[in-house]
Amino acid sequence: MIHSISALHQLLELPRPLHPLISLFDNTQVVASKKQLPRSFVFDFYNISFKKKLKGRTGYGQNYYDFDDGTMLFTSPKQLITTVNDMEYYGVTLLFHPDFIRHHPLGENIKKFGFFSYESNEALHLSDSEKQTILSVYKNIENELCHNIDDFSQDIILAHIEALLNYSNRYYKRQFITRKTVSHDLLSRVEKVIDSYFESERAVTAGLLTVEWLAAQINVSPRYLSDMLRSLTGQNAQHLIHDKLIEKAKEYLSLSSMSISEIAFQLGFEYPQSFSKLFKKKTNVTPLEFKQGFHHN
Repeated sequence: MIHSISALHQLLELPRPLHPLISLFDNTQVVASKKQLPRSFVFDFYNISFKKKLKGRTGYGQNYYDFDDGTMLFTSPKQLITTVNDMEYYGVTLLFHPDFIRHHPLGENIKKFGFFSYESNEALHLSDSEKQTILSVYKNIENELCHNIDDFSQDIILAHIEALLNYSNRYYKRQFITRKTVSHDLLSRVEKVIDSYFESERAVTAGLLTVEWLAAQINVSPRYLSDMLRSLTGQNAQHLIHDKLIEKAKEYLSLSSMSISEIAFQLGFEYPQSFSKLFKKKTNVTPLEFKQGFHHN
């Protein structure tokens, strides 16, 4: 665990940060020092990296990804990050401690930026114009840090960080759209995995299908999966799972002689009441009412 930005600067033989809770540096400084991070490490602060050129790979756990020119990677405190020995890249790195944003609206709002939970193979790939915009925001932060710190500095820097995050959000939405072929292929795989989960009766032994399990089956992070699905369908992964579950429930209710409790168990519910509550929420009728109404008709 690397607890402070100052400790990281010392480890990489970089000059002391201009502010104890935030740092921005050109990665060529790291290359020049020839110092490298450990194979695996954990930051106790946020990291927003823009990478222009990269040799080697970086990733989370066992998932590695070779970056192209002009990509962005986001990590939040307590995430395990791994590197390999031949890693060498150029670009800009922004680090800031949670204490820097704690008493600012960003301290709470940063949770809405899902890309801090993405895997490294879900990096943001920037167009040339997007690169220029991002680099200009980095430059604004650098200029503010290099001036004398005063009563306005933190608010101004935080405004620039918010701009950086909002631009990144916009560009990720663009990436989902421009990669629609890939995204639709992913959606198709998701639907097949969900259908297979219920068809194979895995729910009977494994319980309710979770977003985490689903994401693992198609090798993406849960947050990326939800954000990608929302961009394509307007619904996140949990909603899609629930919709598929209700479809299967209606099939059982209309075509089988199973009881409500048996159907709930078949779908992975531990308690029939939980199944009935979700079914009523999604359809405005109880499972029993649906079953009776279907057979009545």
